[in-house]
Amino acid sequence: MPTNAENAAEKLTARVGEPEGAGDYFEITQDQVNAFADVTLDHQFIHVDPEAAKATPFGGPIAHGFLTLSMLTHLVSSIPADTSWATGVLMGVNYGFNKVRFVAPVPVGSRIRAAAVLSAVDLKDPNTIDVTRTITVEVEGGAKPACVAEWITRVVFA
Repeated sequence: MPTNAENAAEKLTARVGEPEGAGDYFEITQDQVNAFADVTLDHQFIHVDPEAAKATPFGGPIAHGFLTLSMLTHLVSSIPADTSWATGVLMGVNYGFNKVRFVAPVPVGSRIRAAAVLSAVDLKDPNTIDVTRTITVEVEGGAKPACVAEWITRVVFA
């Protein structure tokens, strides 16, 4: 009899390549950027000095790329999810990224959202799968995405 992980891998593999949809927009504020700068000790002026940042090609302050990446958990949480495959899930953990690119800046005051596509499913053992999703962070009204990341979640089943 197949395990919960094997059943999940089969169901998800059939959906590889399918868009999962886009989530809600979220505004990036200067307070958030400043707090991230404080936590990471990255106080580069293009992030935290609005006056100086006006003189750059960005025309104002921008969010740290790693702030944008760190927001993925929140941004993805608002994407409608089909969890019919998740019978017996014990936990899911961040396993890492295959690839991350910061394609365009995120201006402070702009709104971003994430869109996801299921990219790969890998059965690791009878109780564990790795689920890879390509996440694209869009800036509302932007011509290019802010970030594109191949994000791996390890899902462990009871």
